[in-house]
Formats: sequence, structure tokens, C-alpha cells
Amino acid sequence: MWRRLRTSPTVRTVLGRGMASYLRFVWRTQRVVMEPANLYELADAQLPMILTFWHGQHFLTPFLVKPYHRARVMISRSADADVNAIAAEALGIGTVRGSGAQGRDFRTKGGFNATLEMIRHLGEGTNVAMTADVPKISRVAGLGVVTIAKHSGRPIYPVAIATSRRVLARSWDRAAIHLPFGRAAVVAGDGVRVAADAGPEELEAARHEVQRQLEVATARAEELVGRPPSARAAAASAAAGAMPSAERRNG
Repeated sequence: MWRRLRTSPTVRTVLGRGMASYLRFVWRTQRVVMEPANLYELADAQLPMILTFWHGQHFLTPFLVKPYHRARVMISRSADADVNAIAAEALGIGTVRGSGAQGRDFRTKGGFNATLEMIRHLGEGTNVAMTADVPKISRVAGLGVVTIAKHSGRPIYPVAIATSRRVLARSWDRAAIHLPFGRAAVVAGDGVRVAADAGPEELEAARHEVQRQLEVATARAEELVGRPPSARAAAASAAAGAMPSAERRNG
């Protein structure tokens, strides 16, 4: 029965708008801290930008967008993702439908056209957002976001959001289901730029840097809401702390 219901446009619309209303309520009841504290001042000097985050940490990212920002998010073409797309649009975020699939699926799942569309929107001054993960492989950054950065010339800013009250779903991405009346932390990385003439080695280095910054940001966001970070994130944070600041900025 659920399979029949979830294919109904009416049901998907109700679920999507319901999700948007719930997330809006959750965000309004959070005590939010941001690092760096002047995040918006720094960000506004870099617009348009590419915002990236781990899959499963993405539900509250629409609330980082200010009314004067134009923004679009890449969301899979799958039927299940329709609910997420409807929720994003209800929260004022435009969508680009496509998936970061690899190999032959890159075209059949809309990855190629979505990539071109994201680059076009950046060229028109619109910020774009996307998850960094390799499809169905949680917490491993893929080449999609750095490819868009290369061809658009715009910077990537990895961001992590954590809340003190949450439930982790039993999904491949361990998605965080945020609960109201808690604390939220938003932590942004130093940013990653990719040269227009970057070859495979430079793209891989940029991908690795996106991975590192997301791990560090995630560890710090978890710390700010009073939760011990994972061993992997803690190791990344410790390594970043030992790295000279100039090296962190330049990747």
C-alpha cells in the first residue's frame, strides 16, 4: 500500500510540505551557534558559492540561506527524493534534479545535465548546494562538487550542522532526524578553490581537501552541541589543528 501511496503526487506534496513545516519548527526552537562567528560576512564576499555537506546532515541547510540569497540545491530524480524537492521548494530553495551517479548511470540519472545546470546557475550569480558523498557511500567525498568548482570558477564551502537532540535513521547515510528545543551548531570550512586547468591529480587533491574540511567541521559541530565526535572525525580535527594555518587555507 505504501508503494502505491508514495507514487501519488498528492501524497508526495503533503509529505514534502509537512516536512518543510516540521523543519521550520525545529530550526526556530534551536539555540544556534556559528563558527566562524562572522560566517555571513565572510560568505557574502565570496558569492556565488558552492555549499556542500554530508548526506544526512542536509535537512537544516535551507535555513542558512538569507532572504537576499539566490540558491538552488541538487536533488536526485528518484521518486523518493520528490518529497525532499517539494520540501526544499516550500522553504524557498530552487531545485536542480539529478544525481551524482558514476559511470553509465551518470547520464541516465541526470548527473550530466544537472552538473551543467549547476554551472549555469553559478554563472548567473545563484548559489548552489549539493551533498559531497559518493552515491550510496556515506562520508566519502566524490569528484562531483570539485568538477563543478573547476568549470564554474567558484569556491566550495564545506559546512556541517549538528543538533543536540536528534535520532539517527537506519539508512545508508545515517540521516539525522532533528528534534526541536535543542542546540544547533553550524561550522564552515576554510573553503576550497579548483583551478580551471586542474588535471586528475589536482582534482583528487581538491576532493581530498573537501573530505578533510567536512570531517573537521563535523567534529567541531558535534563538539559544540556537547556530543563526542566519531574517532575518524576526531582524528581529522586533530590533524587539522597540527597543520599550519596557511596550509589549511591553501589545501
